[in-house]
Amino acid sequence: MANVKLAVIYYSSTGTIHGMAERLQQAGEKAGAEVRLRQVPELAPEEAIASNAAWSQHFDRTKDEPKATADDVVWADAVLFGTPTRYGNVASQLKQFIDTLGPQWGQGLLADKAYAGFTASMTAHGGQESTLLALYNTIYHFGGVVVAPGYTDPLKFADGNPYGVSHVTGGTNDAPLTDVQFAALDHLAQRIVRVAGKLAG
Repeated sequence: MANVKLAVIYYSSTGTIHGMAERLQQAGEKAGAEVRLRQVPELAPEEAIASNAAWSQHFDRTKDEPKATADDVVWADAVLFGTPTRYGNVASQLKQFIDTLGPQWGQGLLADKAYAGFTASMTAHGGQESTLLALYNTIYHFGGVVVAPGYTDPLKFADGNPYGVSHVTGGTNDAPLTDVQFAALDHLAQRIVRVAGKLAG
């Protein structure tokens, strides 16, 4: 069977989701998948970005990275969507990209794929689970297969999120990813690649 095709499509303002996406790319490739890492375009006005040094620096560092297109989702057997939490919901930048997929949805091109998500927030109860659940509402409309990690490995009792993978960045919004998150991200990538392979087969 041909390699599973995995698209990691994300929005990141200050870099946390970007770091998680890169780890998922590495883990997906290690699991044998062909991986596309794609950032969705920034929508915020320049003055908003400039008001936050970390946001401005991350924008400058990543502005030339490959941007997500509908073809990346159609191409993939599995899709991992990443978004920071915004009031317990999906960031508008990722949501806007998803909302452009109507033509592909109408043709049934988004169905029968494996999907899962990853997120981050500043506080431990800052809406991580509700963000992933909101994201998955869209996947149901796609006719996609949500491949949540559940507690399918003991490591999930360390990171504690059965809906996907999440990270708490702390009050200064800069707490680095740890081995706990890296292990959970590796598990998520390995699991979705394996399940997508079964679906494709």
